[in-house]
Amino acid sequence: MAEQNSEYIERHPRVAYLFPGQGSQSVGMGKDLFENFAVAREVFEEADDALGFSLSKMCFGGDESDLQLTANTQPAILTVSTALYRVGKAEGLPEPDFAAGHSLGEYSALVAAGVLDFAAAVRTVRNRGTYMQDAVPVGVGGMAAIMGLELEGVETLCADAAEGQICSPANINSPSQIVIAGNSEAVDRACEMAKAKGAKRAIKLNVSAPFHCELMKPAEERLKDELAELKYGEFAFPVVQNVDAEPNADPRTVQTKLERQVSQSVKWLQSIRRLSQDGVGKFVEIGPGKVLTGLVRQIEKEAAYSNIENTHSLRENLS
Repeated sequence: MAEQNSEYIERHPRVAYLFPGQGSQSVGMGKDLFENFAVAREVFEEADDALGFSLSKMCFGGDESDLQLTANTQPAILTVSTALYRVGKAEGLPEPDFAAGHSLGEYSALVAAGVLDFAAAVRTVRNRGTYMQDAVPVGVGGMAAIMGLELEGVETLCADAAEGQICSPANINSPSQIVIAGNSEAVDRACEMAKAKGAKRAIKLNVSAPFHCELMKPAEERLKDELAELKYGEFAFPVVQNVDAEPNADPRTVQTKLERQVSQSVKWLQSIRRLSQDGVGKFVEIGPGKVLTGLVRQIEKEAAYSNIENTHSLRENLS
């Protein structure tokens, strides 16, 4: 570690665990954990029982197109992330000072913190995926990644591009990576405006629905009743939630924040900055892929970061 990083860690001694969202999935994820750890097998079996079909087989060797379906992707990533966290905990991984999750990953963080029951969360996120997919007819909505423009500029061009339709920041991922969502035509207009304003890139994304914008209101309404049925336990550690980028340790507020999250932007940039302000100097991504690790490197360049996505990386983090 570079000298400046050592000094940074001394000033920021706290640790945060980060849990990824949709887009981190891949066939084969979690298989080595299942084969090597009884704790992981228990997690996958609990997920299979909760859903009434073999999510395990889909994760380990299923068809890529099936895993990409939102209603399958969401419980799959939650299950792999939870298996990794529980195996890590059993093997001596310390409890974090904070946790946060990107969109779907917020459910993984809340399960890790003891706020949500895992089986109930698996069923809920499967339905969440279905509701989000069903909220907007195929082709009506779209998303695009805008690279190289700051948030204020993206907010302005979204407002200008809307022309009576929906267009807004959906995932505020880093200082220079913001994903927008809304009506397809409005997103197309925003991409052209972004290029004219000097964006490095403005790329339409191959997604099944325009997540985290007002077009998701029907999904939010459908999920509301389901979230009302869940039990919310006490926090083992605070979770910084997407809608306000604030650490939360009050179970009474979780339901409303999860509702609002569906149609509001994911404030990831603000969340990582808030964690840094609260003394976090080390970020550990727990779940498939390294998407969040890459974003942390863009946001807090001096911080320490690592990821746990399989048995090998788990052992590296424990050594």
